[in-house]
Amino acid sequence: MVSFRFPFSFPQPPKRTPPTSSSSATSRPFSATTAFIAVAAGAAAVAGVAAATHNSTNQAHPFLQNALNLFFANRSLPLWGSLSLNDISSSVVDSKTGASFPSVLDDSRRLLGIGLRRKRVFGLKNIDVYAFGIYADDKDLKELLSEKYGKLSVSELQDNKEYGDDLLETDIGMTVRLQIVYGRLSISSVRSAFEESVGSRLRKFGGSDNQELLQTFTSQFKDEYKIPKGSVIDLSRERGYVLRTTIDGKEVGSIETKLLCKSLLDLYIGEEPFDKQAKEDVKLNLASLLHK
Repeated sequence: MVSFRFPFSFPQPPKRTPPTSSSSATSRPFSATTAFIAVAAGAAAVAGVAAATHNSTNQAHPFLQNALNLFFANRSLPLWGSLSLNDISSSVVDSKTGASFPSVLDDSRRLLGIGLRRKRVFGLKNIDVYAFGIYADDKDLKELLSEKYGKLSVSELQDNKEYGDDLLETDIGMTVRLQIVYGRLSISSVRSAFEESVGSRLRKFGGSDNQELLQTFTSQFKDEYKIPKGSVIDLSRERGYVLRTTIDGKEVGSIETKLLCKSLLDLYIGEEPFDKQAKEDVKLNLASLLHK
C-alpha cells in the first residue's frame, strides 16, 4: 500500500456544534472522501496522520520513510494530505485556488501533483490563470520504468536527471488537467499562450521547422469554445505518443507525435516548469509508485 503526500488540502468535513437549548446540531453532506490532518517532525521522529471519511473512518497508511526524510530535510513543514492508492473516489482541493481534482482519472491514472499557472500582466501583477493536476498511469509506469529504476531509493531518483528525462520520453499514459480559475480568460488567450510556450519547447527539442505542427495543435482551441471559470481542459498523452485534447469532456483533437507530447509535458515536469513544487511532488510520488 502506498500513500501519497501533497502540500495541498483534502476537502474538510464541517465541524459539528453540540446541540444547545436554543439550537440543534445538523450535519452537512460533503462530496469528497478524505480529510487528513497534521504532520509533525522532530529531530528523529515523524508523527502519523489521522484520516476521516464520509460515513466511515480509515486508518492512515504510513508513507515511505525515506521520502519523508527527504522532504523534511529540504523544506519547511506544510500541512500534508495523505492519499492512498485505494482512495479512488476521493478528490483533492488546491488550497490556493479552491480547484478540486479527482484522485484518479480513467481508472488507472493517479493524481501525482497539483500546481498553479500564473501570468504577469503588463509587467505589473501576476494573475492566477489555471490550476493544474498531473496524472500518470501506474500500470504503464511500472511496466516501462520499474525494471530500470525500481531498486533505486526515492532520494536517488529525486537526484537522477535521466529519470526525469525518461518521464518525458517514455510512452507512459499521462494527463495534465487544467482547471480555469481566472474568470475573464478567453480561448484565444489560451491559444496564444500555447503558441508561445509550446512553440518554445518545440524549438528546444526539434529545431525551428515545426511551425506546422504547432499550428495543428493550437488550431484545436477554436473561438467557438467558451471557457468560463471552472472549465476543464485535459491534455493527455496516450499510448503510441498520441496527444489528445478535451475541453469540458468533449474531445477537440488528437495528434500522433512524440515531439509534441514531450514539448507539452516539459512545461509542467521539465527543467523549467510552470510550478517547480508541483514538479517535485510529481517526481516524488512517481517514485513512490515504483516502490509499491
